[in-house]
Amino acid sequence: MTAALATSTSSPAVDIVTFDFAALTPRERYKLLIGAVVPRPIALVTTVDRAGIVNAAPFSFFNCLSADPAILALGVEYRPTGAQKDTGRNVRETLAFTVNIVSDALVAGMNVCAVPFEPGTDELAEAGLTAMPGEKVPCPWIGEAPAAFECRHHTTLGIGNSREIILGEVVYAHFRADTVNERLHVDPAALDAVGRMGGQGYATTRDYFDLPTLSVDDWKADPARANARKLPRGLR
Repeated sequence: MTAALATSTSSPAVDIVTFDFAALTPRERYKLLIGAVVPRPIALVTTVDRAGIVNAAPFSFFNCLSADPAILALGVEYRPTGAQKDTGRNVRETLAFTVNIVSDALVAGMNVCAVPFEPGTDELAEAGLTAMPGEKVPCPWIGEAPAAFECRHHTTLGIGNSREIILGEVVYAHFRADTVNERLHVDPAALDAVGRMGGQGYATTRDYFDLPTLSVDDWKADPARANARKLPRGLR
């Protein structure tokens, strides 16, 4: 860390290190963002090209942005050469992709799908994962995934020379039966999702608690309720 990149200031409680992002390189910004914006959900994205060849790749620049319409977002980085990755190219060609949620049991398969194979390689076959036919999109979903969302392309945002943001509208979903009940409540223990941390780090979602949102009256009556954590019924 150099003075050109960071300065130190003091607050009443702690020392603070500050960064002017205009003075940082893209790699330095990346390290700060992925180390602090955690845990990030992981999308194991399946697509097909025009010839129907399947591609699977994990992305941790991923999240749900809207429920009406149901929109999922992917941040897809270009290759070091500036060329599109297979996922971005396939979405552009077929206007579809499927997001598979990564559970703890799916971690090894996800890691195989992250290997930089040559274009045209079937990553699902290499990982020993099951390609299930999509209902409303041409891409398969992964049979071992606890949940999968078929998406039609909504919007692609070009945000510079290194990355694009792809928005997809969910048109169909597959859930393993033990993960969701008749009220459409998803059991986090059954889902057993994994999140991405900084560097090569990952985190499970097994350290889980409920924390109800308070009304103004609740807060005024008992401020201590702001930290009234409890174990959900399904995890007791």
